[in-house]
Amino acid sequence: MTLPFLDEESKGRQVYRYPGEYASSVWPGLTINAQERHVKASVPSVATAISSAVYGGGMVELDRIFNIYVDKHYRCDDPPHDIQCLLREWKEREDACTGLLTAVRLEHTSIQEYANSDFGLLCCTTAGVSNAARAGSPRMVFDAMGNRTDAVQQLDGAYIPGTINMMLWLNGRLTNGAMVNAIQTAVEAKAAALADAGVRDSENGLTATGTTTDAIVLAVSQDQHNPILTYAGTATVLGSVIGRLVYDTITESLQAGRQWSGRNNK
Repeated sequence: MTLPFLDEESKGRQVYRYPGEYASSVWPGLTINAQERHVKASVPSVATAISSAVYGGGMVELDRIFNIYVDKHYRCDDPPHDIQCLLREWKEREDACTGLLTAVRLEHTSIQEYANSDFGLLCCTTAGVSNAARAGSPRMVFDAMGNRTDAVQQLDGAYIPGTINMMLWLNGRLTNGAMVNAIQTAVEAKAAALADAGVRDSENGLTATGTTTDAIVLAVSQDQHNPILTYAGTATVLGSVIGRLVYDTITESLQAGRQWSGRNNK
């Protein structure tokens, strides 16, 4: 497991190391760069992607993914606009990319890789659980405008940071169905990692399956030299690798955050 942008100083103090760069060993040209406000993953040519990102989500082609830090007091009714403004500030193209928001300290970014003869996979995760939630259990919910459904209280913005953001970069070939299957497997692994870490829904105390604002991006090179894979469930090699890398990166990022909080009485 790797926390490439974390430096441990004397007395156990955690320091964010930026600018910094991580070069993938499984996808030639894939680099992950740490900057003061964000971590950017980029590839030389566009990849096919499926994403729940608040900026640039859906079925898209992209060559960059941004994981952007915001503090825990961030509230906004238009996060895509905020991300667009930041991209302009950083002189980045606004197309062919996705943007994620996180309140997790960027030094707690965890990266793992795996490769075999059929594919290579890189998983990059930041995990924060201040708004942990359990899918399928009763809890406070909000409509599309950010209003509580009982109309008693209005939220300043529907998007609250404190989230689990996952980037999966797959150097290989997948059918569209396998891409959806890969997302399914990643989410199952996320739920397992949170259960084993003892993370609870902040409202009802039940075992959490995620947070209220989790996001995931799967980008696939669709390299014609690789065999096309049609399944990514837990009984496949690909699904098993996705599950292990997601589980391990969430666990590592969470542990780093808990250590920081313990040292800083947060």
